Amino acid sequence: LSVEEIEVAPPQKNEVRVKIHFTSLCHTDVYFWEAKGQNPLFPRILGHEAGGVVESVGEGVKDVQLGDHVLPIFTGECNECPHCLSEASNMCDLLRINTERGGMLHDGKTRFSKDGKPIYHFLGTSTFSEYTVVHVGQVAKINPEAPLDKVCVLSCGMSTGFGATVNVAKPKKGGSVAVFGLGAVGLAAAEGARVCEASRIIGIDLNPNRFEEAKKFGCTEFVNPKDHDKPVQEVIAEMTGGGVDCSIECTGSIQAMISAFECVHD
Repeated sequence: LSVEEIEVAPPQKNEVRVKIHFTSLCHTDVYFWEAKGQNPLFPRILGHEAGGVVESVGEGVKDVQLGDHVLPIFTGECNECPHCLSEASNMCDLLRINTERGGMLHDGKTRFSKDGKPIYHFLGTSTFSEYTVVHVGQVAKINPEAPLDKVCVLSCGMSTGFGATVNVAKPKKGGSVAVFGLGAVGLAAAEGARVCEASRIIGIDLNPNRFEEAKKFGCTEFVNPKDHDKPVQEVIAEMTGGGVDCSIECTGSIQAMISAFECVHD
């Protein structure tokens, strides 16, 4: 990674140029920087979790205007395709995640350049830049009084974990939930379970230093797989009399996915 002076072109049709005030570092950025498991696209501006202010808008943009506070969203919505019109999914046909697309939809070209040479976009957001250009369907307008340094995490980690719990797992009041991985996404998942009034929220992590912090987000019990000589799913099943009502896996580890699946009751 390097810090460079670049040029950021004006927004074209259905595009917005945003001044980024705060951006977070998500492990997904590290994953693509290391180019593991995908075709590397370089040079590229990474970053997808941020908060900023609209600096200018392109032709046809009606949803936001100059000065609006926004969060860039890597899972955009066109509001017109069957997926967007369905309550079951937000995997937009036009703006769904495409890690290999390096240009804008309007013309396939990039809005970033250095010395006349193009620099590629990332997830349609590229927030590691003082200014970025995104499709209008990839910004969410927010209350201008919300502090951008705090709410920037809403554009990825917080919404991912909280939404997985509240919108997908939907734990019942008084139920039991297991959360695998207590990073930003896992803490948000635990918070979602707390909001749903689950009675037992079991946090699973290899790092015991995370346990105390997780109490603030609703975790009631903790399991460190290293402390046991049997698979963690068996430990959880014994703790809960056969398994939890639902589990949320927040690490991306295949082994954790297996454990998360196997620790749910019959």
